[in-house]
Amino acid sequence: MVDAFLEHLEKWRDEHEKLRELCLACQLTEELKWGQPCYTLNNKNVVIIGGFKNYIALTFFKGALLKDKDRLLVQQTESVQAGRQLRFTSVEEISERETMIKAYIEESIEIEKAGLKVPVEKKAEIPIPDELQIKFHDDPAFKNAFYALTPGRQRGYIFYFNGAKMSETRISRIEKYMDKIFHGLGIDD
Repeated sequence: MVDAFLEHLEKWRDEHEKLRELCLACQLTEELKWGQPCYTLNNKNVVIIGGFKNYIALTFFKGALLKDKDRLLVQQTESVQAGRQLRFTSVEEISERETMIKAYIEESIEIEKAGLKVPVEKKAEIPIPDELQIKFHDDPAFKNAFYALTPGRQRGYIFYFNGAKMSETRISRIEKYMDKIFHGLGIDD
């Protein structure tokens, strides 16, 4: 499956192949997950390779537990708690850091073998806007559809609705996205 993925890749193909080589050298199992090459140990995700606009990343699922004494790991966004990335822009850069990359992968394997877990901070609840509460009261089917969404999709909508300063804008946003919510889609789907 990964061969077919790489065959159709136009950007970052050589970099994907080099990172793939390093992951396989560490005796990880290769799978295609989320449309990307993912490497596992005993069915547990260890690392995933992903190409972005300006870089290719080797993302460690439990990267927050890595020692990272050289401070090379990147936290993608403030809300990402566990994952960390090593980012590259060329095969040459990957080749120059091959020993270091393997050390990070090996450390990730040891973390997985030890069964370590990343402590996850509970996110603060985002208040549901009054306009959404009123819509729930007026339309129970809409309320049921909203709460049938995944928690992440619910948060996405609430965050977006709360982003409007004026009540009229919040109402407009809610009405605009009702159809997507009834179809079980997130704000970005």
